Amino acid sequence: MDENVIPLFQEEQKPQDSAWRRSIPAQVFLNYFFAINYHISHSSEESGLRNNAFFRQHSADLTEQDLAAIARILHNSWSTEYALRATAELGDETYLRNALHWTFPQAYYSIFAGLQAFLYTLGTKTNNESAIRREAGRLVVKNAYPRAIGYYAAGPYNDYSIHRLPLAGYKAGLQIAGKEIEAQAQIGQFLRTTRKLTANSIRQQVQKNPATAIKSSKTGKVLDKWSPQHWQQITWRLGYTTLFDLLSRLRISSTQKEIERFVEAEIDFKLFHECLLSIVSYMNGLHESYVAQAIGLEKYRKVVAELPEHLSNSFVENRLRAQVEPLFLDGSSLQMAA
Repeated sequence: MDENVIPLFQEEQKPQDSAWRRSIPAQVFLNYFFAINYHISHSSEESGLRNNAFFRQHSADLTEQDLAAIARILHNSWSTEYALRATAELGDETYLRNALHWTFPQAYYSIFAGLQAFLYTLGTKTNNESAIRREAGRLVVKNAYPRAIGYYAAGPYNDYSIHRLPLAGYKAGLQIAGKEIEAQAQIGQFLRTTRKLTANSIRQQVQKNPATAIKSSKTGKVLDKWSPQHWQQITWRLGYTTLFDLLSRLRISSTQKEIERFVEAEIDFKLFHECLLSIVSYMNGLHESYVAQAIGLEKYRKVVAELPEHLSNSFVENRLRAQVEPLFLDGSSLQMAA
């Protein structure tokens, strides 16, 4: 599926021992998330919301009941992030290796809950993960997120187009990204492989249902093989493939035997946890900023001030001071200026 990408460099020769080969899937997965974090940290484009028009124009008419619901959702996000941080802080290699069973889904669900809180301020009140990711995809395309995570894939099976990631056409290597071109190449590959998995999953759903299955015009039987035209017919079901779909791979891996391959692999597990935690903190900070914009900074401060003991004087308050408050105190928020 990546036959059209441009070779970036000649792969270094590595010893083809069985341990190294077994570690390749886990190493590629680590590469992907390291690349995402690298792109956020090193992107020459905007990585915050300070100059984001969608953010400045965001407002919401919320009741006290709505505020209480949003606070509960945020508490879910923060408690899950707290658990993820507690695991990462232990730092023992063996423990971190086996902790992947729960840290993968923890990273996903912490961000997922923060996204839910943001969507709630937009009037989207649902727990359906597919619907939430679909709505998040629309927001990405509408530039609600910074350019550093505003990339997405579109198009039918095997004819994908990558947007807002200009170096995504280069072929990804097996090494940790050390340059922006390598990071974008790996993110581009991650987008393509994830969209391919989504397309195949939808194809299975469509073909299992007699009412939706694509059938042969000659025999009337359900088709086992599809042409490009058949794939075109389900493209609308795919939506956009964004960072949120990439993050959902963490949830999927936690429920499959594939996780055992990660546990047995020879990779840098400490680095993996550091990448996950950095991405979680960044994404949650964006969603917290949107909530503060919607309900007002003072009300958001009140939510933070009333945190349970295990979350008081923690990363939540640190993010409030470092990432959320600066967006308001310099007058960049239309809501504060009004």
